[in-house]
Amino acid sequence: MFDKFYKLISNDIGIDLGTSNTLVYLKGHGIVINEPSVVAVNMKTNQILAVGTKAKEMLGRTPGHIKAVRPLVDGVISDFEVTEEMLSYLINKADKMFKKWARPRVLVGVPSGITNVEIRAVYDAARSAGAREVFLIEEPMSAAIGIRLPIKEPVGSMIVDIGGGTTDVAVISLGGIVKSKNLKIAGDKLNNDIITYMRDEFKLLIGESTAEKVKISIGSVIPGGYMEEEVRGRDLLTGLPREVVVNDADIREAISGSIKWLVDGIKDVLETTPPEILSDIMYRGIYLSGGGALLSGLDKLLQNILKIPVYVVDDPLSAVARGTGVVFEDILSFNEVLIKNQDDLPPR
Repeated sequence: MFDKFYKLISNDIGIDLGTSNTLVYLKGHGIVINEPSVVAVNMKTNQILAVGTKAKEMLGRTPGHIKAVRPLVDGVISDFEVTEEMLSYLINKADKMFKKWARPRVLVGVPSGITNVEIRAVYDAARSAGAREVFLIEEPMSAAIGIRLPIKEPVGSMIVDIGGGTTDVAVISLGGIVKSKNLKIAGDKLNNDIITYMRDEFKLLIGESTAEKVKISIGSVIPGGYMEEEVRGRDLLTGLPREVVVNDADIREAISGSIKWLVDGIKDVLETTPPEILSDIMYRGIYLSGGGALLSGLDKLLQNILKIPVYVVDDPLSAVARGTGVVFEDILSFNEVLIKNQDDLPPR
């Protein structure tokens, strides 16, 4: 009776708490917020100046006493207080869009394989940010639910969620994760690879935002049509501004090492997967979600190496957030896939 009453007077909010971007799903309204996971802090007063898009615009452009920080590193909380402020901002912003009387229930997606301490940090941050009840779900499971894979059936499904800080590789069957691996090879690592390559090959120092822009515009993992991009930065020899032209082959070379590690990580999970489930995956294929799934040619490269069909899901950036919405439609039936507290993580 109380549950039915609370449904009328409170919102249900799903959060894909990512290293690069945080998406917020409001039940009945879809994804209402998609903002960078960046917070600008005044170091003199410890005051939060901006969150999300406005804070990201400040990255690399702030005076000494203002710091634009990413409170999440590799998908987990590195700065508890700043994360709490960011969650509070996002929850309140979503809740005020369609205001109800009671505090909202919140479902947060977390990387697979994180520790009990990290789970408790996310749980406490969400409670302190204003949530009435907090539920946690592993991101690959949420992504699988979001793209409507038959996770409850005795059929093996494999999903690779490539985010900003981490890549989650998971094999799912009968409502549980059979095998999983959390890799530190993701969007941020590829950006750092490009920064390092530009420094070593062109003696040009560029920022993270520039590297990400180059990766999105001309990044690829297999040769295609010729693409080039003008890149501006600081010449390491003269200290003066300089502009160089890089092409898609340069970027492929820059990220090739990380892509190899990513492929090896997926191979490791496949090698330890039970043979019956492996036969299901060979028939059904591997699904790519997350922003990294948009890297040109990645699906074809994996398909050529693994000899298994590989599909990029529709709207891969929002798969985890959409999954939280599906769970909230009938949370009781999805109870088995939730991490309700820090002691509920399945053994690996």
